[in-house]
Amino acid sequence: MDSGRLRQTYDELLAEIDAGGFGPPPEGQLSAEQIVAHLAANDELMCEASEAVLAGSPFAYYDLETIHRPQVDALVVECGGLDGVAALFRATSQKLCALTDRLGLAAETPVETHLREGYDLNVDDSLPWGRTLDLHTTVHLPKHLAQLRLLRP
Repeated sequence: MDSGRLRQTYDELLAEIDAGGFGPPPEGQLSAEQIVAHLAANDELMCEASEAVLAGSPFAYYDLETIHRPQVDALVVECGGLDGVAALFRATSQKLCALTDRLGLAAETPVETHLREGYDLNVDDSLPWGRTLDLHTTVHLPKHLAQLRLLRP
């Protein structure tokens, strides 16, 4: 499995984050700091799943954004704001890309996957891990890129 498309999507997100200038979110929406913290935390979960796949260990992957909001807020505080969570996100995204490059045929390993992306995506099934990474690249990351762009006045 090749991480080229994943790296390109991360590069777009990181460029948007580096551009800065984000305003406050609309009522009930995530701030730029919270979005980036969510992405970094999610990358860490995806890295754990990728490492388990590479080791031949069973793993279940859950991306339940609403349940993780207190943890996302704590991560923003722990990292000291947008610059800190952006640095963490840069590191987690690089790690996930490196793991993705190592997957090879293991990308076909089924992983119990639970994803919720509003009305766009609802997965509660066993998927080949490579397919989950593809959904991350084509649905999850672009959704948050759009959210960040909407926060710029």
